Amino acid sequence: MLVFDTSILKNKKNLLAFSAGVDSSALFFLLLEHKIDFDIAIINYATRPNSDREERHAHALASKYNLHCHSIKAPSFSKDFEKQARDFRYGFFDALMTTEGYDTLLTAHQLNDQLEWLIMRLSKGAGVSELIGLDPISVRNDYYLVRPLLSCTKEDLIAYLDKHSHPYYIDESNFSQKYERNRVRKQFANNFMSEYAEGVSRSFNYLRKDKENLAKGYIEIYAEKSLRIIRLYDRTFKSKAIDMSLKTLGYLLSASQRIQIEKEKSIVIANTWAIEIEDDVVYIAPYIKGTMPKVFKEICRKAHIPSKIRPYLFQEGIKPSDVI
Repeated sequence: MLVFDTSILKNKKNLLAFSAGVDSSALFFLLLEHKIDFDIAIINYATRPNSDREERHAHALASKYNLHCHSIKAPSFSKDFEKQARDFRYGFFDALMTTEGYDTLLTAHQLNDQLEWLIMRLSKGAGVSELIGLDPISVRNDYYLVRPLLSCTKEDLIAYLDKHSHPYYIDESNFSQKYERNRVRKQFANNFMSEYAEGVSRSFNYLRKDKENLAKGYIEIYAEKSLRIIRLYDRTFKSKAIDMSLKTLGYLLSASQRIQIEKEKSIVIANTWAIEIEDDVVYIAPYIKGTMPKVFKEICRKAHIPSKIRPYLFQEGIKPSDVI
């Protein structure tokens, strides 16, 4: 069920953000199964009847498995509880990471959390990075923040805990409709997840890859033989995108050639490579001189294939319709 490379946690000092609820309890026992060394940290917000009991449970659980349990009681928050509680929580974690020398902080966010976050961001207006929100591994201050359960549903985790008779608590505040996340969960996310969990998981994997591509400024959208087509998300990455693609094709650009690429939209490099740039799309192919049937040239024109790229497509039998 741990769907990430556990090597990032091996020989590291790890801290698990623990609440005694379903998610963090499942991650607690999964880490034990995978023989990952870790300690736990719990915040007592004193807002529910079970708050003190859950804190005692955390200490007892840590003692049973020879782990250290850090705990703290939060002050009373008079307004905007969710934000203030989150700020206090991560302030506590940040301090522990520094004073105790932990390398990684583990949180038990799972697939349902991702969908709830996406819906909440979608309702306010957001781009790809904001919609995804949660990454399996990210850097916070001077430590890694690791979320191993992002592909697991809440139902997966409950089934795992029940199967092995592992203890956990149900946070009754999760059912309070005064919190936005709970309303989103009840009105939208739960029913959708129960029917489309597999598709939701795949979609987040695709979105995460898109986010990575956006971060690097471009994405290769077509590759066939020595033909490369690249979409630019940021034009400042034009030279880098072309340089990296040509390297995969066995050609290294010179400094002067990079300058030439920056200035021109249609060029031939060393009488070997044709490079055509139209709007935010870059076409790269071997430079070939030759005649083509008028019918083929017309098909290319309608498909918006640049003129210097067409002879290579014709020579290699690549259909213009395949590269649109």
